[in-house]
Amino acid sequence: MNRDPHPSPAATALWLMLYGAVLAWSAIGPKDRFTWWLEVLPALVGLAVLAATWRRFPLTPLVYWLILIHCAILMVGGHYTYAEVPLFDWIRDQFHLQRNDYDKVGHFAQGFVPAMIARELLMRLRVIPSPAWRNFFILCFVLALSALYELVEWGVAVASGDEAVAFLGTQGDVWDTQSDMFLALVGGVTALLTLSRWHDRQLLPFLGKNR
Repeated sequence: MNRDPHPSPAATALWLMLYGAVLAWSAIGPKDRFTWWLEVLPALVGLAVLAATWRRFPLTPLVYWLILIHCAILMVGGHYTYAEVPLFDWIRDQFHLQRNDYDKVGHFAQGFVPAMIARELLMRLRVIPSPAWRNFFILCFVLALSALYELVEWGVAVASGDEAVAFLGTQGDVWDTQSDMFLALVGGVTALLTLSRWHDRQLLPFLGKNR
């Protein structure tokens, strides 16, 4: 219970090295520079927030690594645009699908990772003691975040016109917005069902410290 909750220097260095490597690759010759900025901006903001809170409010290793994975998903999407990630072009062609579904991976992660961030904050700050109500609030938060992102996409599209087509990534699907929000919800539910016990074990030093 008394161990230093901060990530080890080696783990921190590895995290930053992987983040920097993927960011550098993503920034070299992206499909569209304007789209790249739109897609990668949340990862850059996330890094700034983590840097600002690292000393006074370190997170669990699980959440830090989930954030890194989410950042990598954003950076890959920014490099190729979500509709043109080569692996998912191959999957589309091999399985005779109608579209490149890499954006669906992104929206699943948009629920999966924020759900665990929200869970950590709610538990450590003791905002909602009841597990059932806490999970309900987390899923409401996930849906609200997904809806906000869709509104941001809509606003950018209205403001910039054709330049935002790659950012929207609807690929002609009239139900794209609804399916994106549904996948974020599925991601949140999946995270709570699969990672809660693991997360609880990593939270013990923080919760013990706050008692």
